[in-house]
Amino acid sequence: MPRSGAKTRDTIIVAANTLFYRFGIKATSLDAIAERAGVTKRTVYYHFRSKDDLIAEYLATRDQPNLEAFQAWFEQARGTLPERVRAIFDGVAETIGHARWRGCGFQRTVGELANKPGHPAFKVASAHKKRVESWLAYEFQQRGVPHPEDIACQVTLLLEGAFAAMLMHRDRRYVTQAGNAAACIVGHSLSGRSR
Repeated sequence: MPRSGAKTRDTIIVAANTLFYRFGIKATSLDAIAERAGVTKRTVYYHFRSKDDLIAEYLATRDQPNLEAFQAWFEQARGTLPERVRAIFDGVAETIGHARWRGCGFQRTVGELANKPGHPAFKVASAHKKRVESWLAYEFQQRGVPHPEDIACQVTLLLEGAFAAMLMHRDRRYVTQAGNAAACIVGHSLSGRSR
């Protein structure tokens, strides 16, 4: 039974997501993606002009789920704003404990493409990271944090560093300490507001 165009495209994206994340973008061929998706390579090219476009789409599909995970950890946390910020890092620490965790897909992809700064995946990765930072800035602004954009940038830097350190060391302590530092920054900012 023939698949609809949208369903075939989604199947290709799911296959690419699995293989790109597991093995990396350079080690994963379009032949492997086509095989996993149960389609021909020609079908892959029908839906995506190039492997580069498929890589960018792979990252685009990770954008909203990742942001929603950060938002859920933040919203479900009880307590003060610093504790809510720490909860984001606690959520990351829990996630990276899974055997299938291979690092931040955005960081890994951009790292593999470091010699191709014009690659479309760079724009997608940058936009995702900026969305996370903008969301944090909004939450901080709503709660009266002075200089919310600056504080959001600092927390985002700690989050990015936590992902990188965990990939290298495989030790959750780095994520926990980054979360403690982020909570301290937010707490200090709030205490400075009342001076």
